[in-house]
Amino acid sequence: MPGTINFFDTYTLIALAEEIVPQASFFRDRYFPTGASDIFACDKVLTEYKKGDRKMACYVSPRVGDIPVERLGFTINEYEPAYIAPSRMLTLDDLNKRGFGEALYPGQTPAQRAAQLQLKDLTDLDSRIARREEWMAVQTMINNACEIQEYIDEKTKGEKHYIQFHEGKAGEHKYTVTNTWNSANGDFFGDVKNMCRMLSKRGLRAADLVLGTNVADAILNIEKVQKLLDKNSGVIIGQIEQELAPYDGVVYMGTLNFGGFKLNLISVDESYVDENDVEQKYFPATSAMVTAPACGHMMYGQVTQIDHGSTDYSTYAASRVPKFHVDSDRDIRKLRLACRPLAAPKNYCPYIYAENVIA
Repeated sequence: MPGTINFFDTYTLIALAEEIVPQASFFRDRYFPTGASDIFACDKVLTEYKKGDRKMACYVSPRVGDIPVERLGFTINEYEPAYIAPSRMLTLDDLNKRGFGEALYPGQTPAQRAAQLQLKDLTDLDSRIARREEWMAVQTMINNACEIQEYIDEKTKGEKHYIQFHEGKAGEHKYTVTNTWNSANGDFFGDVKNMCRMLSKRGLRAADLVLGTNVADAILNIEKVQKLLDKNSGVIIGQIEQELAPYDGVVYMGTLNFGGFKLNLISVDESYVDENDVEQKYFPATSAMVTAPACGHMMYGQVTQIDHGSTDYSTYAASRVPKFHVDSDRDIRKLRLACRPLAAPKNYCPYIYAENVIA
């Protein structure tokens, strides 16, 4: 006879967590996907990236035969990913009270209700981690670095860590417009073309123009854009046909041609609630960015813990690691979902960020 499944075993909980439909996150999913080689069975992860190489081969005298070319080097850094571990208690009161949208007398046993609440809690904890991963991805693209503030408890701040992906000057991924795009002297097409060239000079692709919501609205009102989109203008510049993307708060606007660089215009209005219960935008409303899909990757370090019913440490290499804990004295169960993510670029400065591009 098959054995009974222990729903509180860590491996069973990991399998349950993997079956949860992940929360769609635009920046994380499009620009920082996770591959099989991005989950590390160690406490630290290695990030490696290289600068674009555009050197030519030189002419060689036939008597020489050949001229050796140096191998392009990689920049390798070792980081210990930050630790994320939200948890949720399950008390007797939770088992006895009616859940949201549940019939008044559902006929569930405490065990059935506990299992149902456990799945809901796993889903909610996973969504909270996904929002932090999305924030980390955006911060990495905006700053080419990420500042991580640890907390000792819900209100008390601990250590602060700074992870950077640049050498020397911090602004190599930034572009400053001379005039705002919605002003009389604004040069929307010229500025975006220059941002694309900053990537192409590094041998990197420019495919997306990510726009804050105010910038997206302003572009549609720029007279030059309207004229060039007119079919009678004689210039094929692109097409604006707004449609909702499969991400909350994200709109695919269409494509425009910037001196040969054909970019997808994407308006982003994703938001989250910070530690002060204030709604914040992931991407600033007055900013713009040129980049390409899969310019980075989301990596994960291993999680070490003492599992329920064990006295030894166990280590798991996974993007989500659940842990079940029982406080028998207080009749409380606790479910924790741990994660150690790190968003990192695959190449040196694969995104060009411009802030305050409109007045």
